[in-house]
Amino acid sequence: MRAWQVGALGEPRDVMELRPDVPQPEPGAGQLLVRVRAAAVNFPDALLCRGQYQVRPPLPFTPGVELCGEVVGGERAGERVVGTPLLPAGAFAEYTLMAADGAFPAPAALDDAEAAALHIGYQTAWFGLHRRAGLRPGETLLVHAAAGGVGSAAVQVGKAAGATVIGVVGGPEKAARARELGVDLVIDRRAEDFIAVVKEATGGHGADVVFDPVGGDAYTGSTKCIAFEGRILVVGFAGGGIPSPGLNHALVKNYSILGLHWGLYNTKDPQAVRAAHTELAELAAKGVVRPLVSERLPLERAAEAVQRVAAGDSVGRIAVLA
Repeated sequence: MRAWQVGALGEPRDVMELRPDVPQPEPGAGQLLVRVRAAAVNFPDALLCRGQYQVRPPLPFTPGVELCGEVVGGERAGERVVGTPLLPAGAFAEYTLMAADGAFPAPAALDDAEAAALHIGYQTAWFGLHRRAGLRPGETLLVHAAAGGVGSAAVQVGKAAGATVIGVVGGPEKAARARELGVDLVIDRRAEDFIAVVKEATGGHGADVVFDPVGGDAYTGSTKCIAFEGRILVVGFAGGGIPSPGLNHALVKNYSILGLHWGLYNTKDPQAVRAAHTELAELAAKGVVRPLVSERLPLERAAEAVQRVAAGDSVGRIAVLA
């Protein structure tokens, strides 16, 4: 089969190679062989290529951590499913493997590319906003990188929860897409000081919940406009800088710093992951959430797509069609 392979660690454009002769993976006990229909590109794909992700599969491996596919063979043959593949056989290939208990029904309301993008980003948003931060209706939610893959998911999940959403983006194109998503107040960080805008928009109250997949200056600025008893949700560090929070500041201002490593729920509480998928599928059926897929690219362009996502040069999700 055709599959992208990483044989050495480095930048995606340098180390990803599309090979025509990769052996088709063989499913073991509790596994499914899946024909990939679409793979959503995620920032962790770039981290995998660089050897910087929490999981380091043996070389060579196929990247791609999120997909929509069709089960081949067995009792579930023909079923359209979404979820994460079993590395080292990632999703940037014609076929991959999935754990049978981690292959969820793809919502009929979404096409293949949209369904592929429903899993990681939306699960992250769901667990972060509901389970970790306890977002309540009427609260103000500040989302960084609001037009990005996981940020756009947080916007939609936050709106569905009844929050007022303030979105921070970089540039006019991303600002326009954030408005289309339903963000109540869009801030272009390149043209405005988001700290001042948040304070003014909330009458000095600040944001009740901050969803931060960026880190660095985004996190530091958030501590300056967080509300009394607010919650800052640390989701990732796409901006490259890992902040060192001043815990005395959290004490003085009475706010919480919450971490979220969504992947742990797959082993610590898989039932919660299944329940979240059911909720998200219902929201998709109602049209309340729909993944923002900005581009659908052929398999041949997967390395380019991963490199662009790594550089922050994308809107929403880029999908690779196998």
